[in-house]
Amino acid sequence: MSLFKARDWWSSSVGQDEEFDQGCLCVANIDNSATGHDKIILGSYMGFLRVYAPNPSNPGEAMNPEEQLVEVHLKDPIIQVEAGKFVSGTENLHLAVLQPRKLSVYTVSGTTGTVDHGNQYQLRLIYEHNLQRTACNMAYGPFGGVKGRDFICIQSMDGMLVFFEQESYAFGRFLPGFLLPGPLCYIARTDTFITVSSSRYVESYKYQTLAVATDADTRQESEHQKLVSGKKLAADWMLSIGEIALDLNVLSNPVAASVFVLGERNFFCIKENGQMCFMKKLEHNPSCFLPYASVCEGTSNSLIGNHNNMLLVYQDVTLQWAAQLPHVPVAIRVANFQDLKGVVVTLSSDGHLQCSYLGTDPSFFQAPKVESREINYDELDTEMKSLHKIIKEASKTQDILPLAEKEDDLTVAIHIAPNMDAISQAVSTEVEGEEVPSITVKVKIKTRLVVQNPKVAVSVQPPLTVTQDLFIIDSMGPGSVSTVTFGVFLKNSYPPAELGGAVAVSYSIPTGIPRVSQCNFSLPLRLVCIPASPLKNANYKVTIDTNKLPVNLLEIFPDFVEAFEEEQVNALGLQLIAGSRITLLASKTSQRYRIQSEAFEDLWLIIQELNTRFEKHFAKQGAKDFRCSFAGPIPLQEYFEKIDRHFELRLNSKKYQDLLSERAVQFRAIQRRLLTRFKDKTPAPLQNLDTLMDGTYRQVIALADAAEENRTALCQEFTRLRSATHLIILLIELWQNLNRDQTVILEATLLPLLQDTPQLGWEESVDAAVTHLLRTCLSKSPKD
Repeated sequence: MSLFKARDWWSSSVGQDEEFDQGCLCVANIDNSATGHDKIILGSYMGFLRVYAPNPSNPGEAMNPEEQLVEVHLKDPIIQVEAGKFVSGTENLHLAVLQPRKLSVYTVSGTTGTVDHGNQYQLRLIYEHNLQRTACNMAYGPFGGVKGRDFICIQSMDGMLVFFEQESYAFGRFLPGFLLPGPLCYIARTDTFITVSSSRYVESYKYQTLAVATDADTRQESEHQKLVSGKKLAADWMLSIGEIALDLNVLSNPVAASVFVLGERNFFCIKENGQMCFMKKLEHNPSCFLPYASVCEGTSNSLIGNHNNMLLVYQDVTLQWAAQLPHVPVAIRVANFQDLKGVVVTLSSDGHLQCSYLGTDPSFFQAPKVESREINYDELDTEMKSLHKIIKEASKTQDILPLAEKEDDLTVAIHIAPNMDAISQAVSTEVEGEEVPSITVKVKIKTRLVVQNPKVAVSVQPPLTVTQDLFIIDSMGPGSVSTVTFGVFLKNSYPPAELGGAVAVSYSIPTGIPRVSQCNFSLPLRLVCIPASPLKNANYKVTIDTNKLPVNLLEIFPDFVEAFEEEQVNALGLQLIAGSRITLLASKTSQRYRIQSEAFEDLWLIIQELNTRFEKHFAKQGAKDFRCSFAGPIPLQEYFEKIDRHFELRLNSKKYQDLLSERAVQFRAIQRRLLTRFKDKTPAPLQNLDTLMDGTYRQVIALADAAEENRTALCQEFTRLRSATHLIILLIELWQNLNRDQTVILEATLLPLLQDTPQLGWEESVDAAVTHLLRTCLSKSPKD
């Protein structure tokens, strides 16, 4: 809100239950009085025409009856009122009143009273034009450079410009590409009409171009209309403003003219040749505006009213003054009255008419005296110490988010069954041959307060899936416990990259604040792997060193003990249900373990599980300095092959998409040709179009099937690429003995996505992440 208010000089509430808009207000010396003082002309949508001559004895006084000169009811709604030289043979001002189907020109004349009743004013009709189309707005001016006369141009609702040369009809033209009418104005300096089309372009049309263009509608000519044949109408220039225009206005000077456009969010100033002069983004939705000449050379001022009851004064794009109005203005004018010049006249949509000036009045408000009391310094010291203690406690942490409470409103606990389900819950699985096991996961939810509408969402990474991923629970009271159970199994025929999932519980507390509690869980290796006999040879091998004595693999993998024979205590075979066979070999003499497989990416789950179980095993023995290591080299060639394969499938996906689009366009073109042949009354040979259509249809189906197969293969390859990336990160961690923070940075760089999309793939994300890493953490500059 502004500090200043628009000072009320004169105001009136016009009519009752009437509506007004921006074209309903006009200010001019309409009675052509010798004093030259302006009058206010109002037209309402209820059909009332009123003329006022404000002359208050004291600023802010109510309206006197003598100040309303004319009030006439014209029956039809009044769209716009304008004052100009509309009558031939005289240069006096006359009043043009635009109604939906009529244009009327009146003269307002006054007679000096000889008795106490004062002066008398009359409204007399000079001429009128009946319109063939519903009018929207009008513009006037000396069209064609005529001297001492004003012509009128009316824009209809269907985009026709109708020109009247005072008492006679001139011609009509349709605007090209018209959809909805926009504001209209006339530049006398360049003899140009400016409008804003529904496509959000400011368009300029020369009057000469309009005059020689093809007639708008030769079929509806009247006797006084002439048939004119000419050129096709084209705009002189066009400028896109990107939003709907609320109003247009022109400010001219001897050097140049400027077009001002008020949009829904911005305020534009355009030169007369169509170049943008400046644009101002407004903070609030505007309702009306009025540009006027500035005292500073090369600048212009503008009055802008908005829906916050504010009147803003801008010099170009700089806000110079802001004043509060008692209403939302829909029209603004500046008038010169008897006792005051430069009065701002504003009109609201419900008929509040106000004449105001910009200024300030001194405020006579005095703050009440504060009741004095004696100061107790001991209490002040005690309060100061307590406040310092609170500030010190609050400044200990630098976290952006506040710390959670010691006891949460809702706690989530997850229990995973120790053994696989006796009867598997796996349904609709794509794995062939082996029976797919499943495991039961139980989620226990306990509340401390009342929680409303809790929902449990479960997510696991493909190819794993759950029997039910969403649970809706009734509202729970304090101390209540609720349990949900679901099964997890392998659905697709390839191994997963991660054996983990997450459970999120969303709920609302009694105050209505939504909250979310989340808990992660890890699934056992037995879900995707079964015991098998070990193999002696394999294509891919990784050797892990430890700093402890070798241990028996029976102790590390007790859940796979059924596959062991008594003499094979140093070898263990594991078969991924949807993957290859992995063999673990423990050295009898050294502290090394070899993991080998036929698929490079399948090594990841086993090496991760081996590392985790080693840490748990030696932690139970009290060993705190246990460490695994990798001597190298990093198998980058195998990793790059996975990247190339993934990128190749992405290129194939784009190729199939392009081919499918081409065949679809070809198929629709053949359909159109066939439809034209079938509609033809004279039968004509199909010229093998049916055969071509059948062949194209088969190609479309084949391409769609190939694209779907490629999409499935791409999803599988992305999971394999994630597994290979996890393996490379783990080997680098063991090779360089990275700490946890460094490993997290590496994971965030090489594993930025959980899903691959055509728009943003793994390659683009990793490229951006590695580039950022080279500029920050890995930069050689000490400043970085």
